[in-house]
Amino acid sequence: SASGHKGITKQYPHTPGIDAGGIVEMSKNADFAADDEVIVTGYDLGMNTDGGFAEYIRVPADWVVTRPRGLTLRDCMSLGTAGYTAAVALYKMQALQQDPSMGPVVVTGSTGGVGSLAVALLAKAGYEVIAVTGKSNAEEYLKHLGASRVESREFVEDLSGKSLLKTRWAGAVDTVGGTTLSMLLKACGPEGTIVSTGMVQSHALTTTLYPFILNGVNLVGVGSAGMDMTTRKKIWKLLEEDWNIKDKFPAIVKEIKLEELATNHVETILEGKNMGRVLVKI
Repeated sequence: SASGHKGITKQYPHTPGIDAGGIVEMSKNADFAADDEVIVTGYDLGMNTDGGFAEYIRVPADWVVTRPRGLTLRDCMSLGTAGYTAAVALYKMQALQQDPSMGPVVVTGSTGGVGSLAVALLAKAGYEVIAVTGKSNAEEYLKHLGASRVESREFVEDLSGKSLLKTRWAGAVDTVGGTTLSMLLKACGPEGTIVSTGMVQSHALTTTLYPFILNGVNLVGVGSAGMDMTTRKKIWKLLEEDWNIKDKFPAIVKEIKLEELATNHVETILEGKNMGRVLVKI
């Protein structure tokens, strides 16, 4: 939306912002009343519906979640769609029996929003995390979040041309796609799960069936924007309780004012130079 992609946002000018947290001003739905603290992440918010970079927004009631009691509105927005996506990735991995005893889990794009929060969540859940990054100055940051190892992008590159490789990890949360996702599949251990959450490198995937039919590898996606409300509330409950990573927010989250957003932050994010999350205070 911020880059003017017509496949995402069809009408401009437009107010972006795919996350919002605030206080209900008025509601025609019995589930919500004035002064309730609520959050919205995903759905069409910030795409074809004016988003969170506004003082007031109007959204359907079935997009809205009451703020979890153990999290403040700031905590919820520190997580936002990125944290929710990372949590869904972990939720799906565990549903497919991914266990810390199986070995390390790789996180690609590990300094981005989804990547940073995936590192912290996986570490909180007891997994050994290998954080992959193209940033040479990120090791201290990633180890603070819980990464056991920090590797360069070359760690997940493969020039062998082979269809299957020796096991190097037990699973992965991938934000990159393309040849990196192909490599993650080739070198994943038996019955491991690779979760695809992004396509920063490429939307294309070239692979063979060998990882799936010889090693039983699972490839799953995260369509967090439109996930059903029952599961959505369950994920937020986990983020409130068992997967609470509030102690990592000071390192992950930078708070700015709305007027600062257009000066350099949008371009920094689009160019992949940002680390962690940017929280916009309206």
